[in-house]
Amino acid sequence: MIELQNIIIDNDKPFVLIAGPCVIESEEITFYTAESIKNITSELGIPFIFKSSFKKANRTSINSFTGLEKNKALKILADVKHKYNIPVLTDIHTEEDVQPVSEVADVLQIPAFLCRQTDLLVAAGKSGKIINIKKGQFLAPEDIRHAAGKVESTGNSKILLTERGTTFGYHNLVVDMRSIIIMKSLGYPVVMDATHSVQMPSSGKETGGEPEFILPLAKAAISLGVSALFLEVHPNPPEALSDSASQLPLNKLKDLLINVKKIDSVVKGYN
Repeated sequence: MIELQNIIIDNDKPFVLIAGPCVIESEEITFYTAESIKNITSELGIPFIFKSSFKKANRTSINSFTGLEKNKALKILADVKHKYNIPVLTDIHTEEDVQPVSEVADVLQIPAFLCRQTDLLVAAGKSGKIINIKKGQFLAPEDIRHAAGKVESTGNSKILLTERGTTFGYHNLVVDMRSIIIMKSLGYPVVMDATHSVQMPSSGKETGGEPEFILPLAKAAISLGVSALFLEVHPNPPEALSDSASQLPLNKLKDLLINVKKIDSVVKGYN
């Protein structure tokens, strides 16, 4: 179990929503999305952690948008945190990111492609923050314990493990739901990323996606008792500057959460 402000993150407790735009594109979009999600989750009684990357270092093309200037992006993230009184999560990509990002973020996220980077995991652990490790697309679920062990070597046991699909041939991902059970058995809260899991990686000049499968994957994972649901949400995904093919439209979020909360309440026995 991990506590963050008044939020409890645990596989046996009501699920937490981790959501927001893939990357910080502008103050306007970031604020609007954060406020909208907060209003929805407050109405539905769902704990909420805002997510947006201050930078996207892993892009298909050299021409892909990677983010705003670093200090500007982090300031927007900090402003969201204080204006709406919500905890925030963002990615880190290098050891040098840890200190400045830790001053803003409550949760540091290790991107899937970097989940074996020992120096990054150790530096993140030393921050004392909650660390969300995304399981690499190339990794067996039981092997994510080694990444968690690198963080724990610093004395920091505040670790989340996230499922986000496994490489299946070229330009395709699948979610093996057994991985959620396996990762839960390692003793950490498990998160389901239902948006990156529908990606079709590096399909042409950019990553594609099949967003019609976001809801089915979310419902399946919630039925297995995860601690949190991770969703990238955008007011207008086709115009998003990153992951436009796999983000959930903001206007579909409320219905999705109503659906999965019903399942979560049955699985975990609350009203």
